[in-house]
Amino acid sequence: MLGIEGSRPAHSAEIRSLTEYEYRLILKGMRIGERGQVTIPKDIREQFGLGPETEVEFRVVGGSIVLKKAPKKLDLAKWKGRCGDAFAKLGYSSVDKFIDDVRGR
Repeated sequence: MLGIEGSRPAHSAEIRSLTEYEYRLILKGMRIGERGQVTIPKDIREQFGLGPETEVEFRVVGGSIVLKKAPKKLDLAKWKGRCGDAFAKLGYSSVDKFIDDVRGR
């Protein structure tokens, strides 16, 4: 794969695995604004489902900055206490007691 000037990228395996089109897109000239902001091109936002309020992570990989969509966080609080009645009908005072029984403890 060749970069814009025809030289091979000397970055990590992640960067080397990009297609020529992707690499050229990355090298597209952009500037950081006064508040440290950059605009992600629309086609990339659409391809990766990046919309307003989407959480992202930044990592340093082989001397390059990599932006990655953050994994979704599960809101388990909404499920708290929803199974108590069902476990009580089965004769268990808690989910932990049920799990212990299932595991043979």
